[in-house]
Amino acid sequence: MVSSDQRRRQLAREKFERQQQRREEARRRTRRLSVIIASSVAVVAVIAGGTYLAMGDDDKKDKTDASASASPSASASPSESSTPEPAMKIDKKAEYTMSLKTSRGDLGFTMKAAKTPHTTNSFKALADKGFFDGTKCHRLTTQGIFVLQCGDPKGDGTGGPGYTIPDENLTALGKAGADGTVTYPAGTVAMANTGQPHTGGSQFFLVYKDSKLPPTYTPFGTMDDASLKAVKDIGAAGVEGGAADGAPKKAVDISKAAVDKS
Repeated sequence: MVSSDQRRRQLAREKFERQQQRREEARRRTRRLSVIIASSVAVVAVIAGGTYLAMGDDDKKDKTDASASASPSASASPSESSTPEPAMKIDKKAEYTMSLKTSRGDLGFTMKAAKTPHTTNSFKALADKGFFDGTKCHRLTTQGIFVLQCGDPKGDGTGGPGYTIPDENLTALGKAGADGTVTYPAGTVAMANTGQPHTGGSQFFLVYKDSKLPPTYTPFGTMDDASLKAVKDIGAAGVEGGAADGAPKKAVDISKAAVDKS
């Protein structure tokens, strides 16, 4: 017999999949419209309006589903991969530490470059240029899964660095069970994505309680005990408005991020 908790997770995953399908359809529509714009200046205004409505309608649906969706997602613009990922400059055999100075105290986690070289290198490059400084953790989920999502310069789930990185380390948490999920243990740091392979950018999520998710989110870091406790406290405070998914009631603003070789 399927338990109510299992059914809730199943419904959340199904809503998430529908959300991702709409986003992909919106991106395809935008790409087609962009081609038309380039070939016909006379209809620029009409097409631009159509693009706005297509993306706007999809965004409204996304927000409706977001309140019940329990999967870390990150929208990507059609030009998200127009910039190449940073050149590999890290020591692939080393361990790195990412430190975040936030309005809720210092948070930190370790990254093993041998297991996630592209992800570690990207976070090092972004932190070095101050990409995360002045951003906020825009999303907290307190039902189905238990995560705090950060790394979006726009603060609304649609921002990124202008490039994507490949998925890595997806088998680290074991094989998926009959429900298609694996357990992301409390303390895990993983990449958010659009629901499609190799679409990670800068958004990441901090797991503060064991959470079952499809093994499609790169697990690349582990929080220290103090950081995990701090994120648990943020989770315990809940979401603005009393929802299960949305902006955390205890706002988490990142003033400074740094990645250093351990």
